[in-house]
Amino acid sequence: MGKHLFLGDEAIAQAAIDAGLSGVYAYPGTPSTEITEYIQNATEAKEKNIRSKWCVNEKTAMEAALGMCYAGKRALCCMKHVGLNVAADCFMNAAMSGVHGGLIIVTADDPSMHSSQNEQDNRVLGNFAMIPMLEPSCQQEAYDMVYNGFELSEKTGYPLLLRITTRMAHSRATVETRRKKEQNRLSFPQDGKQRFILLPGIARQRFKALLKAQETFTRESEVSPYNVYFDAPDKRLGIITTGIAFNYLSENYPEGFEHPVLKIGQYPLPRKPIERLANACGEILVLEEGFPVVEEQLKGFLGRGLILHGRLDQTLPRDGELTPDSVGRALGKSIVAYYDVPEIVKQRPPALCAGCGHRDVYEALNEVLKSYPDTAKVFSDIGCYTLGALPPFHSIESCIDMGASITMAKGAAEAGVFPAICVIGDSTFTHSGMTGLLDCVNEQTPVTIIISDNETTAMTGGQNSAGTGRLESICRGLGVAEEHVRVMIPLKKNYEEMKGILREEIAYKGVSVVIPRRACIQTLKRKHPVRK
Repeated sequence: MGKHLFLGDEAIAQAAIDAGLSGVYAYPGTPSTEITEYIQNATEAKEKNIRSKWCVNEKTAMEAALGMCYAGKRALCCMKHVGLNVAADCFMNAAMSGVHGGLIIVTADDPSMHSSQNEQDNRVLGNFAMIPMLEPSCQQEAYDMVYNGFELSEKTGYPLLLRITTRMAHSRATVETRRKKEQNRLSFPQDGKQRFILLPGIARQRFKALLKAQETFTRESEVSPYNVYFDAPDKRLGIITTGIAFNYLSENYPEGFEHPVLKIGQYPLPRKPIERLANACGEILVLEEGFPVVEEQLKGFLGRGLILHGRLDQTLPRDGELTPDSVGRALGKSIVAYYDVPEIVKQRPPALCAGCGHRDVYEALNEVLKSYPDTAKVFSDIGCYTLGALPPFHSIESCIDMGASITMAKGAAEAGVFPAICVIGDSTFTHSGMTGLLDCVNEQTPVTIIISDNETTAMTGGQNSAGTGRLESICRGLGVAEEHVRVMIPLKKNYEEMKGILREEIAYKGVSVVIPRRACIQTLKRKHPVRK
């Protein structure tokens, strides 16, 4: 117990340890990565033998976490927002089966897309699964929600979804920790076969149970300390705010709120305080980070008579993060910009590091593809190598989701594209590329798959990659002919050899895999610092 200066991610991690965590399951993804890394590096977690190694992807993480909960233990499952798409099959069905030990699933959403391909708000998926959700407004609440959340999960018998955003994950504040709890003992659900075997007959019963549990979830929400009503004299306007948006509202009222405010941190939406606000105020302004989730639900709650303002009527921007200024404007305040952002510090596109092996791969590939000026298409994936889309390379055609490079190249080849090439990283390949490769092998699709292997999960900070040391055997095991699994070292001195290998494999009318292998220079710097 004591006070600590924590990132939001660190507060979540420490709360889980203090609450008797037995395992964290995750795949690295900004802005959630630091939760698992904190637990991996915590001496206390090592002493308590808390399981904390990285999983191959979010689906395996979610399933393993559910397995730990089946055994009565408390588990944490962490991912960035798009990772929940990968885990969605198990996530949705875990809401049907329920849990035995406590399970908290952390989704780290990324409004404004600082490091993501969309602005997905996973409160939508939480509502879709019909499970309780928590959304902290500060680091202390993040800690408290996790610390108490495992008990709430066990009390209700269902997993909880904890939704944070980039600002919450990566900003610091003082957090007061609480007494440490022991890990749960091994135990099993007495009705396990009537809950965890989701055959249609059982699933129908479990769905009825989930529907009935909504009453319990709502009661818990209405007495939650995270849902707070602040009364105020000027009732021409009522304000509903969620999560971190509460801070932006508070910054606009340093002397206290002028209008009644309902701060929501636990879902489902608490009906009674919402009705109290609606009955007291003529209009309601909804401040929420992400999609207009609450705003849309209020229309069903309150009918058409109430005047609502928020993202849907453009009182607030429909995209991007909220700010104190955007909230101030929504409140009708006059916002003065005292300075412009200097051009030199405005957002600039990132670039591949000097000396990065991906650079040599793209330079060789671009040279080879000059022989196919109008026909060659290169599909890529999510990782550092996605920067091959930018100058000076302009090498790739696509980046949609994890693993899509292989299957998009397959589809393009089947449409008649030649050569159809893809570039995927080693960690992304083991995350979700292997099944696409098997599809290619099964149909002997003429594709050239470049697995650019930097022996780490570089984009998220250099975590271990599941495929390190075994990519060739994986590819051969999936059925790629041994003579068409080629390894090369991407260095300037090997430039001609690299071009020769690429030309040969592009010309092959079947499935070929080229593995350029050179360790990430940033990871190498950390593992082998220069001695002075």
